Amino acid sequence: MAHKQGRIAGENAVGGNKEFAGTLGTQSLKIFDKVITRTGLSESEATKAGFQPVSADFETWDHKVYYPAAEKLYIRVTADKETKKILGAQMLGTYKTEVSKRIDIFAVAIYHEMKINEFSDYDLSYTPPLSSPWDPVQMAVQNLAKKY
Repeated sequence: MAHKQGRIAGENAVGGNKEFAGTLGTQSLKIFDKVITRTGLSESEATKAGFQPVSADFETWDHKVYYPAAEKLYIRVTADKETKKILGAQMLGTYKTEVSKRIDIFAVAIYHEMKINEFSDYDLSYTPPLSSPWDPVQMAVQNLAKKY
């Protein structure tokens, strides 16, 4: 966050008129071969912020299991019951499951106030050794949509 604020300060120092857009708290932490990530609000944070959160946990594989070395991926997604906007996500996987990049997909969705019914419209890359026709992040949101 500091580097973004520094860039804005520098731009404004030479006549720019840029404002800091804020932060979603997107973070990744690697511990040995495990990576845990988050962006946006957790369910409890959403409740404290005045939302009516609905959350769903989802367990899947990082790519098609008929390809070798598929690894488990755990995703929790939270949305607002009233607006159906995605509020936050947390993910856990091994280093190879690319959770630190997949969480960025949620960060973009939250930044643009995307609703859960719009999330499947993302055109994400697919090849069986790396993902599925529906990326795990999309499958997690489709799973959450079943609660509505």
